[in-house]
Amino acid sequence: MRKTITSAAVVPAAIVEDAWQDVGASFERFCLTSGIATLASMMAEDATRLCGPRYGRDAGKNGHRWGRTTGKLGFHGGKVEVERPRVRARDGGEMALASWESAMTEDLLGNWALNLMLINVSTRKFGRAVRLPEGDVSAPRGAGISKSAVSRRFVALSTERMKEWMGSDLSELDLLVIQIDGIHIEDNLVLLAAVGIDGDGGKHPLGVIEGATENAAVVQALLDNLIERGLDPKVCRLFIIDGAKALSKAIRNTFGRHTPIQRCQVHKARNILDRLPKPLHASVRKALRQAWEMDDADKAERLIRNLARRLEQDAPGVSGSILEGLDEILTVVRMDLPAELRRSLACTNIIENMMGTIRRVCRNVKRWRDAKMALRWTAAAMQEANKGFRRLNAYKQLPALRAALAAHQAKNRINSDLEQQAKVA
Repeated sequence: MRKTITSAAVVPAAIVEDAWQDVGASFERFCLTSGIATLASMMAEDATRLCGPRYGRDAGKNGHRWGRTTGKLGFHGGKVEVERPRVRARDGGEMALASWESAMTEDLLGNWALNLMLINVSTRKFGRAVRLPEGDVSAPRGAGISKSAVSRRFVALSTERMKEWMGSDLSELDLLVIQIDGIHIEDNLVLLAAVGIDGDGGKHPLGVIEGATENAAVVQALLDNLIERGLDPKVCRLFIIDGAKALSKAIRNTFGRHTPIQRCQVHKARNILDRLPKPLHASVRKALRQAWEMDDADKAERLIRNLARRLEQDAPGVSGSILEGLDEILTVVRMDLPAELRRSLACTNIIENMMGTIRRVCRNVKRWRDAKMALRWTAAAMQEANKGFRRLNAYKQLPALRAALAAHQAKNRINSDLEQQAKVA
């Protein structure tokens, strides 16, 4: 298979015409040749602007032609060699051609590597994914499609994008809801992630941080990062968590002890049913569902307490578990939100969906070398999940949540002032 080197010295129109004759045999080569022809024309114009017309004697120009050389450009996931003109300044230094610099700086190869690896194309199969073995565009040694070359590009681009994302400004986001959850990568390595919902129902991955366990210190580090990037801790927001006590502790320490926290009802029901014998599953599930769907928080609480009393004899441990964190389980009910909005905000389905994307993207990783690697992959997967996010189903009812949060904050501010006055008295 011949080596692909396209000379820019050939007239571009002739190159395209010759390529068009063979387009039936290789449309890929036609696209490559046409693109190279266009670039050749642009480089010739750049050289003329720097040196004047060929064989001219224009003393006013800053450079002069200095032969030709070959360079490599990204094409279809790999590299192809292209011949280009060289221009040197009158003082002897190399002068860059604007069109060539633009073509070189566009990180097409990095984007190819990142996108294909995010859809589970392994580095070993990358070459087959971008170049057909029987194709007309060869893939010689140094074409940039080896597993090591692809891995280097993925590491470089994913690191750059993670750094940019983790340093992005959050002050412009009108966040009403924040969901926090963790994903276990391996023993002694847990990644904690946060997703926000704005006033229009848009979903935004906010950040990720690593830790040995899902403890209060790790949660605090994540919240500190969000605040440093512009999240106002004085604004009242609804936090949705899976029920970990470390999450509640860190959230209340950071945003105030009256911050509304909703524990995931799906997690709660699953944890209860997992500890019960199967004959009790149907009746307990029905009672919990009735409680979740009630509009009156007091009635819902009484129903749950009655369920706990019924289970004291058959499963005393489960009975206590049902009552644990009862206030946080009914937060969205106490805020008097519309039923459709309650269903959307009573669970961590949004962040669980993102966690599913993370697991899918990372399934080809057989060994995690370190936490930095896990962070890089997870951040890339979170941004991949962001492409598929849609608005919250009940986004039209979010003004009701905004009003409920404002009322909650005003009520607790008054109560805090009264408590302070009582202490002074």
